[in-house]
Formats: sequence, C-alpha cells, structure tokens
Amino acid sequence: MSWRTQGKSPDYRFSLANERTFLAWIRTALAFMAAAIGIDQLAPEMAPSALRELLVAGLGLTAAVLAWYAWQRWARNERAMRNDAALTYPRLLLWLSYGLVAAFLITLTILILL
Repeated sequence: MSWRTQGKSPDYRFSLANERTFLAWIRTALAFMAAAIGIDQLAPEMAPSALRELLVAGLGLTAAVLAWYAWQRWARNERAMRNDAALTYPRLLLWLSYGLVAAFLITLTILILL
C-alpha cells in the first residue's frame, strides 16, 4: 500500500506549506547550479583550471544533493502529517550553513591576500 493512501489526508494548508518548502529547497539547488554554470562559462580566468573545475563540480554536486534532499524531505513530511507523527528537524541546514560560512571565509581570505 502506498504511503499516499495511509492515514488521513492532512489539512490542505499544511500540504501547501510543505510544497512551498519543497520549492524553496529546489530554488536553492537551482541557485547552486546557476553559480556552477556561471563560474564555468563566464569566469574562465577566475582561478587555475583545476581549481575552477573542482569548484564547479562541488557546486553542481551540492545542487544535486539539495534537489534529492528536497524530494526526500517533502515525502517524509507528507508521510508524517498523514500519520499524525512529529516532523523531523532538517539537519542538512546545519551542514549547508557551515559550508556556506566556510566558503565565505575562504573567499574573503583569498580576496584579502590578492
């Protein structure tokens, strides 16, 4: 039996809020993908080729992970709402926040040293 038929249908407002959250995660993934494409196509002299390719790959991989996580989180929340279970805390937010702070500090350090 599919999880979409289990339990009771949640209030449509909660389902729509869950969908908006899913779309926010997808927008974040698209922003990472746009950054990867922008660096790859518009900034060929930004850094040595190997470093630039590593940065582009990292941003692209982050975009893919965020898109996958968006779907998993949406389904998990929908399942929890149908079964009157507690919603889980998105631990990926901590990793994403720490990663962005680290990237910011590294970029700032490089810019200061140049």
